Amino acid sequence: MSYLKLFLTFFKIGAVSFGGGYGMISLIREEVLSNGWLEEEDLLNMIAVSESTPGPIAVNMATFIGSKQGGITGSMVATLGVILPSFIIILLIAALIRNLLKYKGVQGFLNGVRPCIIGLILATALNIFITTILNISTLSDFGNDYSGFNIRGFIILIMIIAISLITKYILQKKSSPIMMIIISAILGMIVYSV
Repeated sequence: MSYLKLFLTFFKIGAVSFGGGYGMISLIREEVLSNGWLEEEDLLNMIAVSESTPGPIAVNMATFIGSKQGGITGSMVATLGVILPSFIIILLIAALIRNLLKYKGVQGFLNGVRPCIIGLILATALNIFITTILNISTLSDFGNDYSGFNIRGFIILIMIIAISLITKYILQKKSSPIMMIIISAILGMIVYSV
């Protein structure tokens, strides 16, 4: 494992990603799969673990993937790579430019980037849905190897959506992401043990 390649890969992800960790997931997925560092199913598990643990999802994913590739040193290298671009950019902005958001060019940049972030997040969510619920990673999965619709995963998805809607519209409360993750884990243990 080349620590330099690991660092540069995550540095690139950190440098070109806007919109936070969810915006980075699609780039992380693309880089990790193209480098052969993880299989699709392992990556989906990594996303679930990264979402469930404290801290930003992109940093958690970089740490986990780096650890898988190069142990403790790999986790530190990947984590440094993903956070360093943001640190440098924020440091420069704080040092050089005050009241940055008052400039029309900056406002135009941010307004232009927002639709892209939404598209990346939706594409990532759709990809996770297709991979997890439909068990499709590539078009060739429709062949003899197609394992079919994941009814258990779909049941959990529907139950979580129902709980979220009931919480929001009937109980008039906002769903707690932590509680939803805990409920999902419990449902997973129940549904997959039946």
